[in-house]
Amino acid sequence: MGSSLAGKTALMTGGAQRLGAATGRALAAEGASVVIHYNRSRAPAEQLAQELQKSDTSAWIVKADLEKPEEVGALIPRALDLSGQLDILVNNASIFSPDTLMEATFENVVQNLRVNAWAPLALSRSFARHAKRGAIVNFLDTRVADYDWKHFSYIVSKNVLELWTRMTALEFAPSIRVNAVAPGLILPPPGKDEAYLEAMKETVPLKRHGGAEDIVAAVLFLLHSEFVTGQVIYVDGGRHLMEHASGQNPD
Repeated sequence: MGSSLAGKTALMTGGAQRLGAATGRALAAEGASVVIHYNRSRAPAEQLAQELQKSDTSAWIVKADLEKPEEVGALIPRALDLSGQLDILVNNASIFSPDTLMEATFENVVQNLRVNAWAPLALSRSFARHAKRGAIVNFLDTRVADYDWKHFSYIVSKNVLELWTRMTALEFAPSIRVNAVAPGLILPPPGKDEAYLEAMKETVPLKRHGGAEDIVAAVLFLLHSEFVTGQVIYVDGGRHLMEHASGQNPD
């Protein structure tokens, strides 16, 4: 393993809930300070910051609407004003709106690209300018290896982010490493519960679903592994290896 995360500071977008919060807790447990970005989830962000502070971790919250270019452009400088340094950027925040290829509107495609692809790229460029050295981890989706028939605009944006992960890995080398994690069946979508995961696990080669701890382990591996860049780790039980050529998602 590479260097310790002790003494480093991470900006975690969408860090107030779900996988963002789990990753933030893991970074804090490794000794890193955490800047928790949120848009609408102020109360959970404050609660998480207080939780980390009680365990002697420096933690701050910062609000930004990733649909607004001016707020995206100001996010890295604001995080630096709060923390004094940035060594890690985790681009986790995204929107997940349902549409099919035939239903998709120009506006919905643009909205998904703006939040799920352009914001991570803009933040990565700002991080490269201000931080000079460090590591970036982008959150993708296992279906970038296949196709999500029910979330056309979303999966298009995640495919763009996958491409930009590889491009920025080259552009920012050797001082900044850029990698990605592609979660599969980990948490139920909003509005679903554990029963959804249980019903879906038969679509996974390993015949089970994962948990937030599996994503956290992949992120920590990428942050510690100083000779790894431009990679995507699929944390999905092998699901990305399966092709759904029938034109329908298994769910």
